[in-house]
Amino acid sequence: MPWSTRLFGKNYTFFSIKEILAKASEEKSGDIFAGIAAENNAERVAAKRVLAELTLKDLRENPVIPYEEDEVTRVIDDGLSQGIYKSICSMTVAELREWILSHDTTCEDIHRVSAGLTAEMVSAVAKLMSNMDLVYAASKIHVVTKNRTEIGLPGTLSYRIQPNHPNDSVEGILASVMEGLTYGSGDAVIGINPNEDTVENTVKLMNASFDFMMDWAIPTQNCVLSHITTQMKAVEAGARVCAFFQSISGSETCNKVFGISAKMLDEAFDMIKKKGFAPGPNFMYFETGQGSELSLDAYHGADMQTLEARTYGFGRRYMPFMVNNVSGFIGPETLYDGKQITRASLEDHFMGKLLGLPMGMAPCYTNHVKVDQNDQEGAIMLLAMAGANYYMGVPGSDDCMLSYQDTSYHDDATLRELLGRRPAPEFEKWLEKMGIMKDGRLTPIAGDPSIFATMTPLGRR
Repeated sequence: MPWSTRLFGKNYTFFSIKEILAKASEEKSGDIFAGIAAENNAERVAAKRVLAELTLKDLRENPVIPYEEDEVTRVIDDGLSQGIYKSICSMTVAELREWILSHDTTCEDIHRVSAGLTAEMVSAVAKLMSNMDLVYAASKIHVVTKNRTEIGLPGTLSYRIQPNHPNDSVEGILASVMEGLTYGSGDAVIGINPNEDTVENTVKLMNASFDFMMDWAIPTQNCVLSHITTQMKAVEAGARVCAFFQSISGSETCNKVFGISAKMLDEAFDMIKKKGFAPGPNFMYFETGQGSELSLDAYHGADMQTLEARTYGFGRRYMPFMVNNVSGFIGPETLYDGKQITRASLEDHFMGKLLGLPMGMAPCYTNHVKVDQNDQEGAIMLLAMAGANYYMGVPGSDDCMLSYQDTSYHDDATLRELLGRRPAPEFEKWLEKMGIMKDGRLTPIAGDPSIFATMTPLGRR
């Protein structure tokens, strides 16, 4: 059935909920490239007006990819709490927005309702929000997870050390880890992107990072970001690791290009739970970002934001320890400039938290995008205000292997000071034992990795 509205003396008609969702999106170069974006701001406002009056039932019954055709749709719909859904299905999208933003609605209220929301509902309500709405709404939601240690607690801000090396030198990787630790980073995870995705190399990096953690009694977790099948083979070979990593998406077609399925992730979850070196209950680390489906021609005519929401709906099946959003990683073909990257990052952070996921943010950028360091710093400050669980820690902001720009160890320390945030509690105690932090502030030895050469490892004392 068509949906129509009249705006400024002109009639606008939309022929599917998929079209309404696409044309209600804020301007994104990827949606324009796909030919599904609103032609102008007037049509965008008209689509938002129609979207606001749709019920949550309308959105559940009209997923952007049909249930019969897509595994992601089935995982989301089958995992819904029927009781909670029935209690909210008659709400309009506008009413859901007002409820979330109400001062009377608590974090606990939102967590309860989350189990009855589909990705299309979450995408829809985000489309009706301003940037400030997205920051405020997300700031109300706390998602706490535990692998070896706990992150996401109110008042904390954690960081992943990303110690990549062009030829996977263990010495170079550990040198970068030491530097990151002295800036107070690393309480989220020590996560290594390997240049060589082989079982042998993955085993080497898993064991080296785990042994370093044990030698220095560091209360954190390790992860090597090979393909999930490579990580599984490494664990079968006896590698010591705490969490499994995988990029995921919002369509079955795209997940197939990534070489994954729900069945495969089910097996991986079961394996890391039984054979990993962490008590959990959260064991998975996912990476996401608007535009992956479009870039791989696996978007099925749906807009990037809605597909990203579907990625979170798919991922929540596995109760992840971390979700890492990198919407600026692809380039201007999906997000043209700093304004679009900032908006997409705010949308993604809110949508992920609304669906119960522990969102870490990386409003990063590649060198061919119309964006600069000031754009990135503006985005990370907004997202920190919004309550992001963690950020990346990249030496000098420039990843020497992946060739893109992300948050540096200096950015990480500054964000904590700006907002009065602390590291994860166990990790802060470790920093104090090392003399790196005192009363929540870095000491004069911060940033000096040579302390590891002059001290006896805590794990051997």
